[in-house]
Amino acid sequence: MQPGDDVLVAVEAHLLTALGGDSGRASVTFLGVQRIDVLRFGPRSDGSVVYATLGASRAPMVEPTEMIADPVAGPRAELVLRLDEPRDSVLRTLAVLAATPSVEGLVLRPGGTVRLGEPLWSGAAARAVRIEEPSLVPDLPLGDGRDAVRFLTVVPDGSTMES
Repeated sequence: MQPGDDVLVAVEAHLLTALGGDSGRASVTFLGVQRIDVLRFGPRSDGSVVYATLGASRAPMVEPTEMIADPVAGPRAELVLRLDEPRDSVLRTLAVLAATPSVEGLVLRPGGTVRLGEPLWSGAAARAVRIEEPSLVPDLPLGDGRDAVRFLTVVPDGSTMES
């Protein structure tokens, strides 16, 4: 078992409890970063689909100014996006976004905006997202001195739409 795998097992069980069974998943691997999965839940009774990452919370996020990363303490997060209809081309973009703490040293937190450099999904006007407080999935306490995993809401940012 790899470091952080126990966290991912708990996160997946927590997502399944909060959102029901997943209806699909994709895995994305980046050079130098462990695999990020994106799970799809739905279509739900209202036709919406929820996408959630699995893998970003494997290790705590670290501020880029920190010289030494604490392998236990520090914020952990996964990302949750609710769309009115399925847009599976969002899977790769969400995985890229979830990998930014490991790749770029970005700490994902509510109130932040992340520019994507590409549409959020094929044909989307939004090229950035806002990170907001969790709304669909409650925090998952981990114990043992580890911060809880937060399930941050991803919202397409209308201020960065293409015309």
